[in-house]
Amino acid sequence: MTVALFIPCYIDQFYPNAAIATLNLLKKLNVDVVYPINQTCCGQPMANSGFEHLTQSCNDLFVKNFSGFDYIVSPSGSCTLHIKDHLHSDEQEDLALGIRSKIYELTEFLTDILKVEHLTASFPHKVGMHQSCHGQRGLMLAQMSELVQEPYSKPMRLLNMVSGLEMITLNRPDECCGFGGTFCVAEEAVSAKMGKDRVADHVANGAEYITAADMSCLMHMEGILRRQNSNVKVIHIAEILDAQEY
Repeated sequence: MTVALFIPCYIDQFYPNAAIATLNLLKKLNVDVVYPINQTCCGQPMANSGFEHLTQSCNDLFVKNFSGFDYIVSPSGSCTLHIKDHLHSDEQEDLALGIRSKIYELTEFLTDILKVEHLTASFPHKVGMHQSCHGQRGLMLAQMSELVQEPYSKPMRLLNMVSGLEMITLNRPDECCGFGGTFCVAEEAVSAKMGKDRVADHVANGAEYITAADMSCLMHMEGILRRQNSNVKVIHIAEILDAQEY
């Protein structure tokens, strides 16, 4: 099995440790990982702003970089969902469709493809799990709590394999953090208030760390935590799953 590692541009620029942890974790699980060196932005910010018709060069480059692999894995639910739902190519649509069927968010890949049952990670801290909207409602990584069905969460299932980790219970487990890609720029006041409410739930329930499968949500909440001079930290789920006595 050969997997191409897709690292979104904001993780590459601001949170490289999440990318490194993803690579380390996949290698620990005996996955042959390749990093296409010429990869850039997938075009999601432009598409979110109403300019998807201008993203063709991003699409063409993505197809060029990520064709021919068994799977493509990314530590970002939102970027994964964008590719899964919106990747097209005027000249190589068959390759684009193939990529759309092979791309997975990290926790989705670990549970659905690798079927991980055991991890050697250790993270002795109280952790709050933020279910990102793209992951939960787009990729179906977790059951929405308002639906009366047997609950499931792929990220939570993996976190429960981590030694020493204590998951806190949130009052509103499904609530949006307010980031929403370019929404946080166009509607900054609403976005900030939603983020404050999301952070407050974690803080009130004793979280030392907030984790998620989307670093963009964590980036938004990290800014709020810093402005509040909070001791609570954010950490991508890959860093926890790869951790040894963090």
